[in-house]
Amino acid sequence: MAWIVTVVLLAEAVGVAGVNWLLGTVVSNQNMSLAGLDPHAMATSAKAGAVVFGLYFAFCALVALLVAVRDRAPAGLGRVLLISVAVVNALLGAVAWGLQGPSAFLVLMAVFALIVLLLMTYDRPRDAGARPAGDPPGQGGAPEAVPEPVPTSTPTGDAQGRPADTGKITRTAPTTP
Repeated sequence: MAWIVTVVLLAEAVGVAGVNWLLGTVVSNQNMSLAGLDPHAMATSAKAGAVVFGLYFAFCALVALLVAVRDRAPAGLGRVLLISVAVVNALLGAVAWGLQGPSAFLVLMAVFALIVLLLMTYDRPRDAGARPAGDPPGQGGAPEAVPEPVPTSTPTGDAQGRPADTGKITRTAPTTP
């Protein structure tokens, strides 16, 4: 599953970066302006967005690759990145429905489902008796077994197993009906 997500996120990184770079080039070549903005500033920001979003999706693909190689759930920043890329895909899918129609929406929702499936399948509790290699005792993995306290003396009693009379008087609380 993680291998598929890695390939999909790399393809998405190339696609998003390519589309943004293309938009920046078109704005620059056509000398377009939107609401009086400088065309050079628009082209530069579109190309900068291409680089930023391309690197973001590529870094998320790297996290998915590490999940695949290690066969372990992502932790810390990696988990946050995968959750954020799932949210970004869901938001892009909502925008794509309005701009391009249901086909683009379905593709982005499929990517969203793959990322969520990756997060859910690798988020299972470990076996109680198993500890990963290199995990020292008490540092995660399975909880340490606590030994039962060993009594220092044995209770005294008679041969039938009844407790010996210790001379103490015990009281019981009266029961109320």
